[in-house]
Amino acid sequence: MIVMGIDPGSRKTGYGVISQGTEGFHVHGSGLIRPDVSKSMNERIWQICTALEELIASMRPECVAVETAFLGRNVRSALILGQVRGAVLATAMRCGVTVREYAPREVKLSVTGSGSAGKEQVAAMLSRLLELGDEKRPLDVTDALGIAYCDLSRNAGGVILRDSIQGRGKKSRKQGWSAFIDDHPELVA
Repeated sequence: MIVMGIDPGSRKTGYGVISQGTEGFHVHGSGLIRPDVSKSMNERIWQICTALEELIASMRPECVAVETAFLGRNVRSALILGQVRGAVLATAMRCGVTVREYAPREVKLSVTGSGSAGKEQVAAMLSRLLELGDEKRPLDVTDALGIAYCDLSRNAGGVILRDSIQGRGKKSRKQGWSAFIDDHPELVA
């Protein structure tokens, strides 16, 4: 199954497209949608939706995964994020793609084993799990990849993890993050 994770934002919307097969995870693409910040909010939302439609058409995900809304301290920012999230959800549904949502805590727990992990911890763990190498990616992109990873791990009945994190190069099937953390204590910060 191919899943597109989306981290919506009015200035930068991150996306990451991954799939899981018998050989592990494959990253099909990731990046940022950057609307023109000199434009009105309505025009920026339109630009995000148009770019998202093109990405869905070219990458053909079977599911789009997005984090659920959370309460922030800044009401104006929360309202803007809500508008962008709604537009992203509507665009995905209009394209005929299944949409699933996950709480930010659930995404962090799925990727790192801790629901209170920081963005940098999520990025570091994804670099290992998805074999991304040492190239630095914007946190909006790694957040989107994390959301897609969470969806795959929640809907695949277990997560295929590569023991190559410790350099062994063989694949193993783990059932649950506690087993993974027990097997890889060096990854826990």
